[in-house]
Amino acid sequence: MELIPRIQGILLKPKEEWEKIKQQTLSVSDLFTKYALILIAVPAVAQFIGRGIIGYSVPFVGWVRSGIGRALLHGIFYYVLTAASVYVLGIIINALAPSFDSKQDQEKAMNLAVFSMTPAWVAGVLYIIPQLSVLVLLASLYGIYIFYLGFSSSIMETPKEKVVGYFAVTVIVSIVLYAVIGLVLGAVFAVSGGLGAI
Repeated sequence: MELIPRIQGILLKPKEEWEKIKQQTLSVSDLFTKYALILIAVPAVAQFIGRGIIGYSVPFVGWVRSGIGRALLHGIFYYVLTAASVYVLGIIINALAPSFDSKQDQEKAMNLAVFSMTPAWVAGVLYIIPQLSVLVLLASLYGIYIFYLGFSSSIMETPKEKVVGYFAVTVIVSIVLYAVIGLVLGAVFAVSGGLGAI
């Protein structure tokens, strides 16, 4: 699997790309080492730069910049938690398969979890300018559409009448997972008064 053509395909021609993905065999370790872990680094590094070097505006306070150490720690936490949550999402997609008369296939479930995150990870470069981070949310909405196209491509061999239910349940699970990441990051960096000096 070549990284750039896969990114272009999933972003620009997702229906066609899902058909290619269905035909390929890609181990979970290859999927993560040759794709996910590379792309997750984009928003992680961008957040480090945006928080630690460029800074951001806080109403009634002015321009604020985290310390380099604190921004680096935030980037590392983001990277690890994002990778873990995508992996867990893939496991959940596979575990839910029998409930929707779908075929369990861990590799295909991981494909759904990973490739649907592509728009958010690519747009994560915008975290360099924290004020543009709302655009990452818009890219994430496009990722949900790509996620739906993956389900409807029958990658998990889901009957057509069960696709919407399977997709909806999985979206709810992924929202909860990413809310947990946000809460963990927020809690760690809100409570860590000692880290402010780093």
